[in-house]
Amino acid sequence: MDEPAEKSDVQTETISDELITFKSLGVVDVLCETCKDLKWTQPTKIQKEAIPVALAGNDIIGLAETGSGKTGAFAIPILQALLEKPQRLFGLVLTPTRELAYQISEQFEALGAAISVKCAVIVGGVDMMTQSLMLASKPHIVIATPGRLVDHLENTKGFSLRSLKCLVMDEADRILNMDFETEIDKILKVIPRERNTYLYSATMTKKVAKLQRAALKNPIRIEVATKYTTVDKLKQYYLFIPAKFKDVYLTYILNELAGKSCIIFCATCVNTQRITLMLRNLGMNAIPLHGQLSQAKRLSSLHKFRSKNNSILLATDVASRGLDIPHVDVVMNFDIPSRSKDYIHRVGRTARAGRAGKSITFVTQYDVELFQRIEQLIEKKLPLYKTEEEEVMVLAERVAEAQRYAKIELCDSKIGKKKRSNDQDTEDGHGMKQRLKKKRKR
Repeated sequence: MDEPAEKSDVQTETISDELITFKSLGVVDVLCETCKDLKWTQPTKIQKEAIPVALAGNDIIGLAETGSGKTGAFAIPILQALLEKPQRLFGLVLTPTRELAYQISEQFEALGAAISVKCAVIVGGVDMMTQSLMLASKPHIVIATPGRLVDHLENTKGFSLRSLKCLVMDEADRILNMDFETEIDKILKVIPRERNTYLYSATMTKKVAKLQRAALKNPIRIEVATKYTTVDKLKQYYLFIPAKFKDVYLTYILNELAGKSCIIFCATCVNTQRITLMLRNLGMNAIPLHGQLSQAKRLSSLHKFRSKNNSILLATDVASRGLDIPHVDVVMNFDIPSRSKDYIHRVGRTARAGRAGKSITFVTQYDVELFQRIEQLIEKKLPLYKTEEEEVMVLAERVAEAQRYAKIELCDSKIGKKKRSNDQDTEDGHGMKQRLKKKRKR
């Protein structure tokens, strides 16, 4: 298959950046009006580059930083094509997480409000029968996670994607990192070869390059950011502390930042839930977002945080990619990410759309190597976030008490019971191995 063509000399290059509008990119009046209603005054960089190329009927491989307006870059051309040739089951958007699927659906419905666009979100954690009825009503756009979509393709009678005209793979690098390759292969086999395909990714990995060759025809490559960058208006700091006092330092910083909206990233569901309970016991309005919550609770947490009812969101990497929450003031890496690239996506939750933002990364004696890798990746030496140790340690007793209550509440919750069950399975497995060793010795 041919290599992707270099970025074309599209019409935007003949117009100064200040004069570029959605109309000058070739977008029809009804969608231009909708963009105006949504207060999209000017196209973003990726939209300026991608929209004319997509409207000309080309496949696209787009590389852009998180928060760059990628959804608009593929949604507007798809809606315009749908307007020209109306039909049901017109477009499919594949995305790695449930939250991102719902967010993309909201943007499609907002942009397509004037033309009555109907979307269906097909993700795990929701009743299959309910989704089957949604698919039977023949929506215009399906937004899905790959695993659940394959379930419907294999098990839902009468559902097929044979009439599909547009395919989008959003956050393709994350889809492939989550081992959805088998599901993607199954989907590509049952959709028409004659289609427009848009592949968007934050990074160009080997897996993404392989997928591009398999799924796209002579794509035009559009890259609007250098590899692994953070935005200029983001102030990034680190905090070097002993591991046993992480909770105390977190409490101190949150007290200092009272009134600011914060996302705090943790490595595991259990730790996310534990810290949420601890902060609530300290009188803070904290909410969790992680994979062991039901879909309804995950959406509820996002809604509360977006509507500013709660200013502290504790999250696993479920929230690190694609989610657009404009008002986030601070991102904290309570647990440093094991994959350096995830740092870029986490801190990308703040300083979005030209706003300023701050990130603080907790570094303990066990995290030094991981932190050095992050600094190498972003090619920056981060300054130390200044704290007064004496002031911090005044909180130690209160935090210890809140930790105790949190531990009791966690043990009584479903998540705590699930963790104990997993730990027991591990112990049982270890015990069996020991017994087998003894038998062999005999």
